[in-house]
Amino acid sequence: MTVNRHSGDLPIRSEYIAWAEFIELTGVPPVRLGELVEYGWLVPVRTAGAEYLFRRLDVYRLRKLQRICDDFELPSVGGVIIVDLLERIDQLERKVSSLEKLL
Repeated sequence: MTVNRHSGDLPIRSEYIAWAEFIELTGVPPVRLGELVEYGWLVPVRTAGAEYLFRRLDVYRLRKLQRICDDFELPSVGGVIIVDLLERIDQLERKVSSLEKLL
């Protein structure tokens, strides 16, 4: 186990962001965000006060989804399928690249 030490007076940046900040950063309507949570495509952490906290990595994913849905006039479900497939293609391309290095 490694321990990351923080020096200085500033707080360590959290991996998670609150609902309101997430909406502000992504520009996604709250209704669409609620749909994506219901689909299980976004899996936020729940606080003791029942608030949602989202991963910072999901900002990029959601911006990509929003752009695809807007550009192709797709519902959220269609955009989710496309983003998931694009992520899978990227993952497979990285795997092929690493396997080619072994040859």
